[in-house]
Amino acid sequence: MSHTAQTTDRPLRTLVLGGARSGKSAYAEQLVASEAVRYVATAVADPADADFAERIAAHRARRPAHWTLVEGDPVAALNEATPVTLVDDLGTWLTARLDARAAWESPRGTVSPDLDRLVTAVDHYRERLVIVSPEVGLGVIPATASGRLFRDEIGTLNQRLAEVCDEVILVVAGQALRVKPDRAAASAAALTDAAAANSPVTVESSAQLFDNATGQAAAQGVPGAADAARPVGAGADQSAPPAVPGVGSVRPDASELGMTAAVPGTEAAASTTADAGGVATTGGSGSSVATAAQASGAVVGVADSEVVVDAPRLSKPVRISFGPVMGPDPMVRAAAEERQLQLTKPAGALGRLEKLANWVSACQGVCPPKQFERARVVVFAGDHGVAKHGVSAYPSEVTGQMVANFLHGGAAVNVLARLADASVRVEDIAVEGDTAPEISKHKVRRSSGSIDREDALSEAEVQAALAAGAAIADEEIDSGADLLIAGDMGIGNTTPATVLIAAITDTEPVIAVGRGTGVDDAGWIRKTAAIRDAMWRARPVVKDPVALLRTASGADLTAMAGFLARAAARRTPVILDGVVVTAAALVADQLAPGARAWWVAGHRSSEPSHTIALQRLDLEPLVEMNMRLGEGSGAVSALPLLRAAVATLADMATFAEAGVSTADAPAESAGA
Repeated sequence: MSHTAQTTDRPLRTLVLGGARSGKSAYAEQLVASEAVRYVATAVADPADADFAERIAAHRARRPAHWTLVEGDPVAALNEATPVTLVDDLGTWLTARLDARAAWESPRGTVSPDLDRLVTAVDHYRERLVIVSPEVGLGVIPATASGRLFRDEIGTLNQRLAEVCDEVILVVAGQALRVKPDRAAASAAALTDAAAANSPVTVESSAQLFDNATGQAAAQGVPGAADAARPVGAGADQSAPPAVPGVGSVRPDASELGMTAAVPGTEAAASTTADAGGVATTGGSGSSVATAAQASGAVVGVADSEVVVDAPRLSKPVRISFGPVMGPDPMVRAAAEERQLQLTKPAGALGRLEKLANWVSACQGVCPPKQFERARVVVFAGDHGVAKHGVSAYPSEVTGQMVANFLHGGAAVNVLARLADASVRVEDIAVEGDTAPEISKHKVRRSSGSIDREDALSEAEVQAALAAGAAIADEEIDSGADLLIAGDMGIGNTTPATVLIAAITDTEPVIAVGRGTGVDDAGWIRKTAAIRDAMWRARPVVKDPVALLRTASGADLTAMAGFLARAAARRTPVILDGVVVTAAALVADQLAPGARAWWVAGHRSSEPSHTIALQRLDLEPLVEMNMRLGEGSGAVSALPLLRAAVATLADMATFAEAGVSTADAPAESAGA
């Protein structure tokens, strides 16, 4: 496969920049946390420098045990390809090269041959590569000749590497910002290359267009992203959510997007709407095309005096992007591990409860952790065209009926959630029939396409579904949710879920296919055939997560993927449910690399593909009860265990507080 083809599948070479104590190394490690990594350590401990030795020890403790450590020159290491390599960091490497050439008092460029060799090695490397380097000016640089030399050489090296790397991430105060590719420029290009003047749209639709362009920053995980500017105009509904959450109330004007707009006369625009990606359209084509209100939740109906403006007519929607996310705080996790040793119990005596509590502490960024006060279940409902071909034991109309059951509190997830002190929200993303208005504001379409013979969604619809999931996560987090659970409801939804899992993990259909709602042998054969055909259709796009969702999932699974990716970007922990949610999680972790660090698996479904997905995500389920209901029921069943883990770390007394002797306490002398 050519280099160009590979870089369209996934970033091959990532340069992570940041200042001292910025979190750049921890971020880089999260990018490849679940992989078998060759870790190239460029630093060599100096026995006389205790502080630096402690830093090296902290890095070693943080790295997974299955990683392979290589100490020395990264140029030599890159001459031998391995699937995943992490180099940390180039500051100490450059220092070593300056030392080796005794070049600290020499003119700039003395180490240029070393820089040339490194840049060439990176440019020719064809496997996954992550490089950590200090960004010029973000660290303490002595105002000396040597300090200026180091600054100039590392700046030159970083610029040269940025040219040959596929992506560049800047980490500041633990927050990651993608600087290559330039998302703002990409958005503007997507707008301008498809623009055609004098296509009237309502003010609301134009505002949605701007929100789509500015939503890139919110997709990177900026807190408060749900406070996006709302559509404005006479009679506009100020409660309507944006198609793609923006950042605060900031919206660029047309000139910032490379667009022009003029105020026309009094032309009518009654037949014109905007689709989910801000594409001006007229009319529709059945269930495969959603109106703006269905696709993005935007309000297009306004008073008779609404203002009309000329805006570009777009031939394609602007994609929502999530980007890599930082993992839970490793320093707080270490503090939690230390506190575990002080509690009145033998070390490790509470088993996985201890690890769970440490994870929650790291997610919350505090030790001891706080008990969850607003755990929230969101059930994503949608029908699937493939259900019409005999892959389920139940008819499609059950989806709408069960949605009503959720609203009345009569479903299994409602009962379990009440017991676990969680609340339940249901969202109609693609139910075939009509549902209550309060749960259908994010509806994308009626049912998804039959994936064994057609795409599940259009490009506009897949973007609308991703945006809907992200917006729902923002709504919940902004309203105080501190723990999220995604649930599913849709007849036939285990079929696209299995397709996603089997396609991503390259698993044969017969190994992955389960009984779903309980199909008989004939139904299982039909289901396997449908999954086989859908996998064949998905094979060309398996490396592109958005295209894969469009081709072989459904609006509900796509919204779940957006929900899970945004929750991770907003640093909010999630309990995953069964096979459908975990299939969406597989894709979400591709949309937002590192997202899996924010998830814990609630249970193991009896569906065989669920185990395959959990293994790929490197997640161990909390409970195993042979459940396969969905709805979020398995995750909610595990919630009390997570609460118990928090309580043990937060509320147990320490040895000192309880006056209990520890194993290393000095023994009292005889007769004392």
